[in-house]
Amino acid sequence: MFIIWYITIREFLIISDDVLFVKNGHRGARAAVWENFKDNPLFDISTEHPTTYYEDMQRAIFCLCPLGWAPWSPRLVEAVIFGCIPVIIADDIVLPFADAIPWEDIGVFVDEKDVPYLDTILTSIPPEVILRKQRLLANPSMKQAMLFPQPAQPGDAFHQVLNGLARKLPHDRSVYLRPGEKLLNWTAGPVADLKPW
Repeated sequence: MFIIWYITIREFLIISDDVLFVKNGHRGARAAVWENFKDNPLFDISTEHPTTYYEDMQRAIFCLCPLGWAPWSPRLVEAVIFGCIPVIIADDIVLPFADAIPWEDIGVFVDEKDVPYLDTILTSIPPEVILRKQRLLANPSMKQAMLFPQPAQPGDAFHQVLNGLARKLPHDRSVYLRPGEKLLNWTAGPVADLKPW
């Protein structure tokens, strides 16, 4: 299996509705993917959600993550967790946890206007680039940064959220996460910053 995208019935109904998927005079990314690739043998696109969904994601090379109702998709998280290269089709998306997830290195970004050329774009990626992305996705810290284990662990999604929130607080610059650092020292900084949460 080369490329996978399973859509829910709700999403299919949305794709079928021209009114909901018009953006700047053009139909949206999901509708374009469906219309252009539903019968393409390289793509496993279905309105069914099989019981083998996660196994299929693990076997696929690319997982499509097109823009939906919101500027995010659970498929983005699922792709990273299952080691499938996310194909991000969402112009102007702000991706989560950029300190821990090197999105440019693990993903493929396709402009919404280029969806009709998706098969050409993906098949032209050299095998060594695909292998490099897969190796990065195999790093346990990638999965850890996207999950919320109980109890929380350093580097998990809970800590990524805290790091993001900490950047928004008015701290001295010495307290912020520095390039290359994965964890913020929550006890660093002026004593006045240490407030009970």
